[in-house]
Amino acid sequence: MSAESDGGIETRGLEPVPDNERSGRVRELFPTWVAANISVLLLTMGAGLVVFNGLNFWQVLAVAVAAPIVSYGLVGLISIAGKRGGSPGMALSRAVFGQRGNLFPGSLIWVARWGWETINAVTGAYAVLTVLDLLFGIKSNTVLIVVTLLLFVGCTFLVSGLGINALRRCSTWSTYLFGAFSVLVLVYLIAGTDWSAVFAKPAGSTAMMIAGIGTIAAGGISWVPSGPDFTRYLPRTASGKGLVGTTVGGAGVVVLPMVLMGAVMAVSTPDLASATDPVSFIGELLPTWIAVPYLLIALIGMLLINSMSMYSAGFTAQTLGINVPRAWAVSVNAIISLIFGFLLMVVATSFFGSFISFLTLLAVAFSAWIGVFGVDMLSRRAYDGEALMDTTRTSGYWYRGGFAWQAMTAWGVALVAGLLFTKVDWFTGPLAGSWIGRNGLGWAATVVVAAVLYAVLPRTKPVVPEPEVKASQPETVGSLSN
Repeated sequence: MSAESDGGIETRGLEPVPDNERSGRVRELFPTWVAANISVLLLTMGAGLVVFNGLNFWQVLAVAVAAPIVSYGLVGLISIAGKRGGSPGMALSRAVFGQRGNLFPGSLIWVARWGWETINAVTGAYAVLTVLDLLFGIKSNTVLIVVTLLLFVGCTFLVSGLGINALRRCSTWSTYLFGAFSVLVLVYLIAGTDWSAVFAKPAGSTAMMIAGIGTIAAGGISWVPSGPDFTRYLPRTASGKGLVGTTVGGAGVVVLPMVLMGAVMAVSTPDLASATDPVSFIGELLPTWIAVPYLLIALIGMLLINSMSMYSAGFTAQTLGINVPRAWAVSVNAIISLIFGFLLMVVATSFFGSFISFLTLLAVAFSAWIGVFGVDMLSRRAYDGEALMDTTRTSGYWYRGGFAWQAMTAWGVALVAGLLFTKVDWFTGPLAGSWIGRNGLGWAATVVVAAVLYAVLPRTKPVVPEPEVKASQPETVGSLSN
């Protein structure tokens, strides 16, 4: 996949990718979304479905199948905008919210990424600490925590700063390595697990199963605004259906076995889900000769997840007016990850509780944008590149005072509505006790409210050069075939 580069480093920022540089292929997305899910956190989340949600094996299986279909189906659908407009997701969002209006959802999404990158940085640091303990008996301490965080975040900054080509190369190799060792772990579990105890566990409630789908899907939902970032080098004629299928397939091939493995582990080790950190249990459950290489490969995967997130965060920072090259914009998130990561590892008392609370709020924050942007994308076949990059009053996407009030209204109302149905450790919305709240569907309510409200509000058409937009319409309305 080609990219404007300087010595192998991608230098292209928000500006649309010209058609002559769009040589990417849909199948190249598969390792990207595999790599985006190479995290031992999925093991912990799978265990949580058994311990906290009270689900049995078959219910966990249903959750593990449904969650990636729902969440990465949305990622794939929104990714179609990337090949239509050739720009990152939050740059394309300017066409929907207006040049100034886009600052509001952009800021919220940028801040939400701080939390996601912090969680992954902490998990990566814990992986390093666990390996040091297993191999050399070195126990964790404050100095070592700082050093491991610096090492992990530094590597993340390096890879994400290099750009999309480096990310794709690393994703491909990590996919092969992680897949091979996951099969090894799976074989070990199959041979050593008391399957009668696994299948003897009674079923949990339907409400807890639906809530579990939301919890697992939240990680995928956080990638939705970033989807176009990884498809902007695809030609306009790339298959939309293939794009969605490849995205769901790449994520599902990791999410399904990892969540199931976590659930199986939890039957024999129920305190797994409430461990003080999300990694050390692997050293207790697996022999060292499997645990160490598995953790090292998982560490690479978590590094890639954070690199992908920081890659997108750099674009988001640029849309907020941080006028520096994308690679330097990434450094802002790297510094924030270090600070918050240290606080989470040293000060926080419960990693899992903090993680689930964060995921729940993250899903609501991203879902309001998804509902508005998704409805707009259904009727928009192209984006005007000059209008996207023009942040002044002359922009065709200026609307009224820089705001598309319809999109802003739908986004704001949906965000508030979603929080009303949400319950986390330190916040409970007034409607959290309703059927929607009890089933953990605050994020789904947010998407529906945003989409319906934006669909019914009368919209102002952007002032863009009509011939230019028509000339770039490769698709028929409502079709995903191109």
